[in-house]
Amino acid sequence: MRRQIWPWVLGWSGGVLLLLVACTTAPPRNVNDACAIFAEYGDWFADAKTASRRWGVPLPVLLAIIHQESAFQADAQPPRTWYLGFIPGTRPSSAYGYSQALDGTWERYIAATGNRGADRDEFEDAVDFIGWYISETSRRNRVARNNAYNQYLAYHEGQDGFAKGSYRQKPWLMKRARQVRQQADRYRAQLNRCEPRLAAQ
Repeated sequence: MRRQIWPWVLGWSGGVLLLLVACTTAPPRNVNDACAIFAEYGDWFADAKTASRRWGVPLPVLLAIIHQESAFQADAQPPRTWYLGFIPGTRPSSAYGYSQALDGTWERYIAATGNRGADRDEFEDAVDFIGWYISETSRRNRVARNNAYNQYLAYHEGQDGFAKGSYRQKPWLMKRARQVRQQADRYRAQLNRCEPRLAAQ
């Protein structure tokens, strides 16, 4: 009896795994071009604009943080530690999804917004989370919502860490924050060309 059951269980679990993989949205083909991103995933534009309006955060800043955190990969996670080259260990954090939100921060977001069905691997929820977090940083740390550089530092270090200046001991992080600012500037210039057309669709 066991011999008959195991092939069925293995086949069923394999099918579920394939289904889950198939359901994950592939990253846009050109993550460096906002117009190309929204041309490929038209519904993302409406989702991002909704988050931008709701939280008062410029669209390029939202996109630049997603670009840096996950490169628009829905199921992104920090690489896990491997022992002896083949034994899987733990991951350095619980960061997951487009926004790389940690478990605890995501729970804070759900409690604050009531968005109980939110998933970190859904673009609509992830971009809303980032808008919420930037809005909180603006309120708590007096950082302008359009200040991509300092907003990213606070996003990475947490609002308390940012207030303590923890980033000052991390030159690599300040370099990354400059890259986020530059990417936001590129997205802004691109959206100036295509946003009217996207909004009319």
